[in-house]
Amino acid sequence: MTADQTEHAARSVGNGGWVVSYLPGRTLTIEQATAAMQAAEAISTISGLAQQVGLTALEAMGLAIADSPWEQPQPPGPRRFPWRR
Repeated sequence: MTADQTEHAARSVGNGGWVVSYLPGRTLTIEQATAAMQAAEAISTISGLAQQVGLTALEAMGLAIADSPWEQPQPPGPRRFPWRR
């Protein structure tokens, strides 16, 4: 199994097991190997996008995960009092 956007590959090792080039020592199912290959392609895409804003893929992913998005304004609604149910 090869990818279009990365040099990584997966290969069958028999008995339904697969190994992926960037996950040495792990034997995966076909579903897991496919997911790993899709992840490698997604990271390749993220890397290209991150470069456009002067970041590495790791920086972009880390910031997107760690930093909270801007708070969305809440629409006005009925006022709730904690002592009323």
